[in-house]
Amino acid sequence: FLGSWRSTLIIAVSIPLSILCSLSMLYALHETINIMTLGGLALAVGILVDDATVEIENINRNLESGKEIEQAILDGAAQIATPALVSTLAICIVFVPMFFLSGVARYLFVPMAEAVVFAMLASYLLSRTVVPTMARYLLHEHDDQEMQRKRRTRNPFVRFQLEFERRFEQIRVGYLRFLTLFVNHAAVFLIVFLLFSVGSVAILTRFLGEDFFPSVDAGQFKIHVRGRTGTRIEETAALCDHIDATIRERIPASEIVSIVDNIGLPYSGLNLSYSTSAPIGPADADIQVQLSAKHRPTDDYVNMLREVLTRQYPGVTFYALPVDIVTQILNFGLSAPIDIQIVGPDLYENRLLAERMLEDVRHVPGAVDSRIQQPFDYPMMTVNVDRTRASSIGLTQQNVAQSVLIALSGSFQTSPNFYLDPRNGVSYNIATQTPQYGLDTMAALRSLPVNGSGNTPLAAGANTSTTAAPGAPRTIQVLGNLASIEPGAELGVVSHYDVQPVLDIFANVSGTDLGTVTRGMDKIIDKYQDQRPRGTQFILRGQSDTMRKSYVGLIGGLAMSILLVYLLIVVNFQSWLDPFLIISALPAALAGIVWFLFLTDTHLSVPALTGAIMCMGVATANSILVVSFAREQLEALVGDARKAALNAGFVRFRPVLMTALAMIIGMAPMALGVGEGGEQNAPLGRAVIGGLLVATVATLFFVPVFFSVVHGWLGRRRGAPAYATSTGVQFDEFENHPE
Repeated sequence: FLGSWRSTLIIAVSIPLSILCSLSMLYALHETINIMTLGGLALAVGILVDDATVEIENINRNLESGKEIEQAILDGAAQIATPALVSTLAICIVFVPMFFLSGVARYLFVPMAEAVVFAMLASYLLSRTVVPTMARYLLHEHDDQEMQRKRRTRNPFVRFQLEFERRFEQIRVGYLRFLTLFVNHAAVFLIVFLLFSVGSVAILTRFLGEDFFPSVDAGQFKIHVRGRTGTRIEETAALCDHIDATIRERIPASEIVSIVDNIGLPYSGLNLSYSTSAPIGPADADIQVQLSAKHRPTDDYVNMLREVLTRQYPGVTFYALPVDIVTQILNFGLSAPIDIQIVGPDLYENRLLAERMLEDVRHVPGAVDSRIQQPFDYPMMTVNVDRTRASSIGLTQQNVAQSVLIALSGSFQTSPNFYLDPRNGVSYNIATQTPQYGLDTMAALRSLPVNGSGNTPLAAGANTSTTAAPGAPRTIQVLGNLASIEPGAELGVVSHYDVQPVLDIFANVSGTDLGTVTRGMDKIIDKYQDQRPRGTQFILRGQSDTMRKSYVGLIGGLAMSILLVYLLIVVNFQSWLDPFLIISALPAALAGIVWFLFLTDTHLSVPALTGAIMCMGVATANSILVVSFAREQLEALVGDARKAALNAGFVRFRPVLMTALAMIIGMAPMALGVGEGGEQNAPLGRAVIGGLLVATVATLFFVPVFFSVVHGWLGRRRGAPAYATSTGVQFDEFENHPE
């Protein structure tokens, strides 16, 4: 576009300097280099070209008008100083609402906003200082003879540039013809364009779908296995071996790096508190599969195994767990993004209600891995002591309970003892407990001795005489003579929220968006509102709740950013009308965002909304260039709004196109999701690209046409001539291409 390696070098130098300034400020604020700050810098690279490009392009235009180098630099810098400042501030101010976000969204997007804002402010300062200084030493005055030599040269690069310039001029002349046509038929064009923009946003938004954050293919997956409640850990290990074999049968060996099984509960309460798989006992296990670098999409394997494992292992519960750190954080430690909590004192009535709700949850399209977290089928034995019989032989309920506790759980619970090894100075726990293989039948349990004194029971089958040793009389009896033992079931895990008992219905999302499934859950909750037991309430938690709060904050931030940009321009332009003309391109930007997300099958998400906020600033910056130049022309042409609009569009066609293309090209790698974890910020890049594509069209066509209509109407109202001869600055490039 510039046709000069010197001009390109000046612009290229300003980009890394701006990024270094931004990194210095991030360091001063104790921020780190992470995916969000790097994403912010990647977002800023495309915009950083803006200030320097507009500056250099304006200097070159003044040089071509015959001015000396220093005068051209001073005039070029002065002409765009105010519009460039307003444009930069417009881009920066759209990030202000992000500092008022709360929760996870704040910690994710505030560092990114800081990276962009610092880079933009540094870019503006450099365009006022370094860029003009470098232009003084690298650029030279316009020379017609040199242009003649370029036309005769055989240098392929020079010839390519001349051909590009020729083609570009043809495009610009064609653009002028179209703009003239739209200005002549302004009413029809404005109505059609507005209907397209508003209609696109109103209609297509319904089909986008809503996610909190995009899912990431981490190259691994984790499946939680829950056998029948009460399964011993060695039986769970054997079950995992069979499941591992099934996984190896279904996934090619070349795509599997490793399979790791974590069985049972974590060793300590600290480890359990950091677990995201919600294990409840020895029947639980996590199977983590690491895939090779070249593998099929991970979700395909997870969906396939979800069907195969459920069919091959009836009675076993399977559900997929998040493996990427972002999803784990967004779930707030839960094992699923959707959690319907049933909170109330009547636990067993709530259980019946939860089972009915679970059946409805399983029929919601896109809801998978639905289950109730708290099982009610944990095997238990109820020991009913005959207190009359026990008391007749000198035993109490406490004697029976303590004897059973020590035999089954060990004496360490009631009387902890330690052994200090003198050789290494390590203390070891000492516990007395009946071996598990000695209590493997109901008969052995009924034969368990019960002591009337002392803390340690006799072994099963020992002499049950009432005197165990001379001088130490104690009552000994077997459990079966004192109590009846009845099998039963109870809660596998007890959960409370704000003191009250709670049941959790968890569900994952597959094949659709989180917003669609959440709306299905809302309908189920509304359906059962009238069937709640007294004192019971439903609470929807997880990503669904956090997503809604973040959406409210970001959509409010989007509206606030538009308002802040408008007020900023009002202060600068000292007018309420021209700032309105400038932001009139924003509905088109929103339409472009919606269309691009729809065509690329990208769900609406927090990164996409962030990109929309970003796009508001960039789209406004380009419109400022057009409207500010049109205002200058309006004064120079004594109120000829039509020609002022055509002049502004024609002259600003190159810088607007350059800055828009630079931004779009800079966003292309992010939009393609290149690199590991690139899917996370891909919606942001796609939103910016889609918004800029349509916003650029609006800036080059809609804004000039709207300007000519509004100021033409104002001119006629004030009695100014509709078409006046020019008494001000002329632009040869426009005069050379008459309408």
